[in-house]
Amino acid sequence: MRRTFGEVVAVDGISLGVPEGELRAIIGPNGAGKTTLFNCIMGTLSPTEGDVYLSGTAITDEPEERRPHMGMARSFQSNQLFTDQTVLENIRVVVQTTRQGAFSLDLLRSHYDVGRERAIEIAEAVGLTGDLEAEAKNLPHGEQRRLGIAMALATDPEVLLLDEPTSGMSPSATTQTAELIEEIRDERGLTVVLIEHDMDVVLSISDRITVLDRGSVIATGPPDAVQENQAVQDAYLGGMREEL
Repeated sequence: MRRTFGEVVAVDGISLGVPEGELRAIIGPNGAGKTTLFNCIMGTLSPTEGDVYLSGTAITDEPEERRPHMGMARSFQSNQLFTDQTVLENIRVVVQTTRQGAFSLDLLRSHYDVGRERAIEIAEAVGLTGDLEAEAKNLPHGEQRRLGIAMALATDPEVLLLDEPTSGMSPSATTQTAELIEEIRDERGLTVVLIEHDMDVVLSISDRITVLDRGSVIATGPPDAVQENQAVQDAYLGGMREEL
């Protein structure tokens, strides 16, 4: 896959295959192409060259809003939450939208109970049952990130993309979120791909790691092998702003 912005090459010939059920981390410095790659996978951006496949089917031409219905979801960011609505309502509206195939804010105001039990089950899975009636804007940062993961799970994905899920969290919240990601993968049988800067998280939960530098893949392998990879060491010693 290749993605350019004028003369700038953000993604340069990346070929990335993730087996079903794997937890894959993508690491690299700011500007390495990680988020652009995610945006191409989810349909937020179209690749300049190349295709995106899901379970062997090309989905490159499918619009972004269709991809959750096809089994691919990306965690909701804090600015995508319905901040004036409760945790339960945030999750339930995604459940309803996925099942009904159409979105309306009227769903949030409805007393119709479609998806309520499912929403509660998802909230329990991410540790938010004590906050069901709390408005999203009043949640601590870490719990807002958990809510974003819950909303992605509400689409019943086969593949879950997480963009820096522990960013801005305290050490204890980071540990809890890393454990949550492992539990989600193991209990739901999902394929998980995450961008993450916290190397303790990456090394502790990943089956394999893909390292990007300047838009290209420079290494892929198990955590131990990536740590020992000479190209990775050279790239990091050469000025990457993250540390192994």
